[in-house]
Amino acid sequence: MTKTLVIAEKPSVAQDIVRALTPVAGKFDKHDEHFENDSYVVTSAVGHLVEIQAPEEFDVKRGKWSFANLPVIPPHFDLKPVDKTKTRLNAVVKQAKRKDVTQLINACDAGREGELIFRLIEQYAGGKSPLGKPVKRLWLQSMTPQAIRDGFDALRTEKQMQGLADAARSRSEADWLVGINGTRAMTAFNSRDGGFFLTTVGRVQTPTLSVVVEREEQIRKFVSRDYWEIHGSFAAEAGQYPGKWFNPDWKKANAPLLANGEPDAEQRADRVWTEQEARAIADASRGKPATVTEESKPTTQASPALFDLTSLQREANGRFGFSAKTTLALAQSLYERHKALTYPRTDSRALPEDYLPVVKQTMEMLANSGMKHLAPFAKQAVDGNYVKPNKRIFDNAKVSDHFAIIPTLQAPSGLSEAEQKLYDFVVRRFLSVFFPSAEHQVTTRISTVEQGGKKYPFRTDGKVLVKPGWLAIYGKEAQDDEKEDDKDGKRLVPVKPGEIVQNESADLKGLKTRPPARYSEATLLGAMEGAGKTIDDDELREAMQEKGLGTPATRAATIEGLIAEKYMLREGRELIPTAKAFQLMTLLRGLGVEELSKAELTGEWEYKLAQMEKGALSRDAFMREIAQMTEHIVKKAKEYDRDTVPGDYATLATPCPNCGGVVKENYRRYGCVGKSGTGEDACGFSFGKSPAGRTFEVAEAEALLRDKHIGPLEGFRSKAGWPFTAEIILKYDEEESKNWKLEFDFGDDKNGDTGEIVDFSEQDTVGPCPVCGAPVFEHGSNYVCEKSVPTNAQPTPSCTFKTGKIILQQPVERAQMEKLLATGKTDLLDKFVSMRTRRAFKAFLTWNAEEGKVTFEFAPREGGSKFPPRKTFGKPAAKTVAAKKVAAKKTPAAKKAPAAKKAAAPRKPGAGLKPSDSLAAVIGAEPVARTEVIKKLWDYIKANGLQDATNKRAINADAKLKPVFGKDQVTMFELAGIVGKHLSAPDAP
Repeated sequence: MTKTLVIAEKPSVAQDIVRALTPVAGKFDKHDEHFENDSYVVTSAVGHLVEIQAPEEFDVKRGKWSFANLPVIPPHFDLKPVDKTKTRLNAVVKQAKRKDVTQLINACDAGREGELIFRLIEQYAGGKSPLGKPVKRLWLQSMTPQAIRDGFDALRTEKQMQGLADAARSRSEADWLVGINGTRAMTAFNSRDGGFFLTTVGRVQTPTLSVVVEREEQIRKFVSRDYWEIHGSFAAEAGQYPGKWFNPDWKKANAPLLANGEPDAEQRADRVWTEQEARAIADASRGKPATVTEESKPTTQASPALFDLTSLQREANGRFGFSAKTTLALAQSLYERHKALTYPRTDSRALPEDYLPVVKQTMEMLANSGMKHLAPFAKQAVDGNYVKPNKRIFDNAKVSDHFAIIPTLQAPSGLSEAEQKLYDFVVRRFLSVFFPSAEHQVTTRISTVEQGGKKYPFRTDGKVLVKPGWLAIYGKEAQDDEKEDDKDGKRLVPVKPGEIVQNESADLKGLKTRPPARYSEATLLGAMEGAGKTIDDDELREAMQEKGLGTPATRAATIEGLIAEKYMLREGRELIPTAKAFQLMTLLRGLGVEELSKAELTGEWEYKLAQMEKGALSRDAFMREIAQMTEHIVKKAKEYDRDTVPGDYATLATPCPNCGGVVKENYRRYGCVGKSGTGEDACGFSFGKSPAGRTFEVAEAEALLRDKHIGPLEGFRSKAGWPFTAEIILKYDEEESKNWKLEFDFGDDKNGDTGEIVDFSEQDTVGPCPVCGAPVFEHGSNYVCEKSVPTNAQPTPSCTFKTGKIILQQPVERAQMEKLLATGKTDLLDKFVSMRTRRAFKAFLTWNAEEGKVTFEFAPREGGSKFPPRKTFGKPAAKTVAAKKVAAKKTPAAKKAPAAKKAAAPRKPGAGLKPSDSLAAVIGAEPVARTEVIKKLWDYIKANGLQDATNKRAINADAKLKPVFGKDQVTMFELAGIVGKHLSAPDAP
């Protein structure tokens, strides 16, 4: 018997298909990775299982990125499995290759990406020769059982889907060609002076970055202007009301033009640009009678539409401060784990027309859910029959691959606080679209003073909520928003028809124009979504109308990628472009390849891909154009022969350290241009702007020039492309150049090797050494024990304690080292990067007394996640062989080593040292590790307030501690030494 293999995009869709087919095709048996009955095998991907790559002979490894190897335009693309989902891919391929499977059905999401996911899996399963099994397409826009069964009755042919398949492959390959070649060409250009300066570009990420950079350029160039408003107070028989002067003849279209020919966007009807004119208006109208005209009309306000992913991310960022990435992760968890929301990666804000019965069931579930703050509104909707056909909500024409995000029939439990916030947010929006519109009474009152033949009108706006409608669901939250949106909106005191009121006061309010606001994630997501609106060409704008930059599912990743590549910083809710971002835009403009930074590129592609989907443009023709564009980009970068790239560059305030001249920025360097500033008397001093691929911010360059030292800084890359962290110094070259030059300082602490005496007298100690109890200090790029380096007090080192200020790219702040030395453990740190896997991970740093080293301790995770192998960072200070032998003899660990070898079994982690009777009176009599003793002592000291009020490093002994200390007061540095005298090996059993 032959069978048909159905491949869905996600496991949840596979389950929906099985449930829908069971009544008509028979019961399915569940297996590990698929469902099966007599007619069908149903399995699924988990998104993309396969990605394209250049064939091996055309691939260029990162260490070989140079113009000699560019452009890379392979004649065809190979496929490679996505690492994280290899197991799932193998399971799907196994089913596709079965001899009894004679037909495939593509049940991936109804859209370009769904088509690509299936086609790549099918190609991979076939290997070098096509799989050769006929394919049909299941096209679903609704996931109700009946809609799925209807879809199986109307399967589309492979020929019908060929245009969409061609467009999907072409978009994927074009992104690869432009992204890979553009990135390698810009990296090669920026790495000409040596090193490896990774400069990534992409069809979506670079125009997105351009939007942020252009806004920052506007902010930097913005010159604030003074303006005035005139605020009056009017007395009527019923009471006082405010009013603001305005020019009734002003129209936005008639605003004066700026020097660049653009309309002056800062002009307003209520702004006056000279204090003299404003004062004249105030003086002429103050204390004078005014006639009143008034227009009052009802207005309605409908609820906003249901959420798609981008609108949810934008509003959650504004309401809760969630990043786009966080919102997507929460929505994904509510969809996958809790089954409480529908599929979140959608760009639709409507529901399918056949979804009305499901919506009614959802509303009934919410009405009976027990959510006290929302259930009553759901019940009101059920009782009032609010859910009914409405094209604003139910419209097949507005449903793309997926429909809007709404709650499912499953009431969730066990949500985290953040998940609960987002779930409530979606439920409120779902409820509100079915509720009546809110009704307001809006009043516009014009109070006009006539004086000397001139009229001085003052405007007052009032807004009163008559019927809350859907706003009732949001309660006080909605009222607060209304106040924010309508600052002047309020209930006005009434004025009788024909009544003359008195302008009792008219005051000037001096204000300044403000620059445009920086982008937040909410506003940047909106800019990405509406990128097409900035395009002049009508056809391209139409193609971009529903697309924008990226897709809802990828926009958050694009923003995070720009932050990870150090093109942007996130400060609070603001996104700020870095010097590296400005440098990239300067480069693209200077090379004449600005198309990489313009939304028009995406618009042009979308237009042509839409033509391809309709069969009006061939795939070969499109890909030839992409290859030509790629060659053009590489050629422009390769043939650029000028010394610098024109741009808007900074002048530093700190003078040249060599001759006192002016230091200016150019594309590649900061250099002296002499005291004249023209370069004629330049002394030759300069330093690179982007050492090891990390671009200095102007403030950093200024600090380096001023202090001759900066760091440690993160984000440098070796020639092979691996990231590293280092300090940078400006050092005078006595021998060759007789000038200052930039050098990396990795804090090798060469004093320890040379025997040069180290002076810690002007430093505060970080804490007590866990090995010997002596003070620990900062020294170069390390924290070291005073006795591990040569000092006046002890020229020959005797201790081994040393640990880095940066470990696997994780800065270890002084406060964390203080905590480690005091308690044996830091907080959970989250910026470690594994040398083996290059992946970030979280860990505590702890002092391992048995190994005598700083080591990792990993926080427990659900599911037994694997962690990178434990690494240790305690380095013995450099010393002679003889010195090492002496230290080994003196170290208690060395003395105990032979005994440890003779023991029948290694000591369990729980086993420890036995405290003396006096120490046991403080910490208990159980055997304990030395570091745990210190921790328990500190807990006792802090709980009883025994740190000296005037000197926090001193500890006052109470009745229990005095027998341990042997005196009334000790310093924190003495603790480790004192504790040692009160610990002994446990008695033998």
